Amino acid sequence: MEEIINNNNNNNNKRKVGRPKGTTGIPRRSNSATKAKIQARKELANKERDIKKLERKLTKKRSNLKDKKSVLEKVELAIDPKNQEQTIKNTVMTNGDFEKAPKKVRDFIKENKESIVFKPNDGPQTDFLAASEQDVLYGGAAGGGKSYAMLVDPLRFMHRPTHRALLLRRSMPELRELIDKSRELYTKAFPGAKFREVEKLWKFPSGATLEFGYLDRDADVYRYQGQSYSWIGIDELTQYPTEFPLQYLQSRLRTTDSEIKTYIRCTANPGGVGGHWVKKRYLDLAPPNESFEGSDGLTRKFIPARLEDNPYLSEDGRYEKMLESLPPTQRKQLLEGNWNVSEGAAFTEFDSEIHVIPPFNIPHHWMRVKGVDYGYAAESACLWATIDPDDDTLIIYRELYKKGLTGEDLSNMIIEFEKDDRRSIQGVLDNSAWNRTGAGGPTVGETLVRAGHKLRPADKNRIQGKIQVHERLKQDKTTGRPRMQFFNTCVNIIRELQSIPIDLNKPEDVDTKASDHAYDALRYLIMSRPQKPSAYNEMREIKRFAPSDPTFGY
Repeated sequence: MEEIINNNNNNNNKRKVGRPKGTTGIPRRSNSATKAKIQARKELANKERDIKKLERKLTKKRSNLKDKKSVLEKVELAIDPKNQEQTIKNTVMTNGDFEKAPKKVRDFIKENKESIVFKPNDGPQTDFLAASEQDVLYGGAAGGGKSYAMLVDPLRFMHRPTHRALLLRRSMPELRELIDKSRELYTKAFPGAKFREVEKLWKFPSGATLEFGYLDRDADVYRYQGQSYSWIGIDELTQYPTEFPLQYLQSRLRTTDSEIKTYIRCTANPGGVGGHWVKKRYLDLAPPNESFEGSDGLTRKFIPARLEDNPYLSEDGRYEKMLESLPPTQRKQLLEGNWNVSEGAAFTEFDSEIHVIPPFNIPHHWMRVKGVDYGYAAESACLWATIDPDDDTLIIYRELYKKGLTGEDLSNMIIEFEKDDRRSIQGVLDNSAWNRTGAGGPTVGETLVRAGHKLRPADKNRIQGKIQVHERLKQDKTTGRPRMQFFNTCVNIIRELQSIPIDLNKPEDVDTKASDHAYDALRYLIMSRPQKPSAYNEMREIKRFAPSDPTFGY
């Protein structure tokens, strides 16, 4: 008994160690509950992690399943699995479709290569057919396989009965060439497809249609008024002088079939009467092969074509030799795929490689001048230039280019552009800006001068002005540097010098119907005879400028 009592005392002593008198402490079972909670949370976190992994796998599997279903639908295996062989033989597939197809389908195609109606060339032709953008231009060098690509692209939805496609050329003879090529492809790819000669229309077994048409002039687009198409293609887009036909047809692009995406597809060689606006729409806003969104909300891409991408024409070299024999401008366009030269261009000596330079910090002591061409319905253009005192090179470093400006609007914008300059920059303004039209109030020229702008009427001699532009574009024989260069940020004057054509009725001048507002501002600027400053002129510049006559500036 004594032994038992002593043991109890020992146990009591142990319980009292480290515990203040009068406290009960934390029961041991509480620690166990905390551990259980922590463990439960860990298990819950692990389960949530496992669920997320499964969800990702499920999403990936669903995506793969969707791709396979799309391919299977394209080859019509889901429609008629009993007739797989015949279906596969007569289906046009892209390389991307082939890679996504089930192994059974891929094996069959490999064993029956003679059944393949069309296989795109590696490179741009495949990229064009695989492009997901809504509006794509496939253009550049001649012989790149553009026409065949245009015939194949609308076939992507020919298994859908609601699919309606429209393919256009400029003239009927050119259209006939496309029709003849389509006869080689379509009857093999789609047995049962019928061509209606009178309507120039293909009717496919599913009920889908492809219509051939031509647009000889802008008004021809109204033939398609009230129509709707899920695919519209224009072959040789640069043959159209304006963007209007494409813009109008864009409004005809719609479908009620949720399984069909709408597309615009175009091909073109550089140059032609519409080369300037095509370049502006597809090339100026993003590098080649890079997707971007246009101001109309359509996703857009330019895919350059090269002769070497077409092995059927490039291997023996004969076609290349023929292109090499062309005149310089046509050779650059059709062989090199150069979009910076235009047929009939007024300034063929302009070369972006030597005339366009990256911006740099202009020294404060360099002389600065500007030329202004005013327009309200058309664009107002203002160019700022500086002169390199080492060799008298004129450098265009800034531009303003905007329509719908009043005299006050133009004045405020010029002030904003010059806010970081030491003083208002002197220059010349189109003398018509001082003309009165019978309305009261100051003229545009008076408005600008009264706002403090140092402007005088420009010398508008068109012929001499053009000659001086040519002189400035020439390269120095010793240094190779031209007498005029442009910052690459001055995109509008660069575009106009690349594309503005000669007036066919007056070859010594440019075509005034073309976009020439930045060119006019440049011409005024050069005709003001800017020179690197002398010591005398620098002393004069120190004096405060005050127009002697507010009507004519200084």
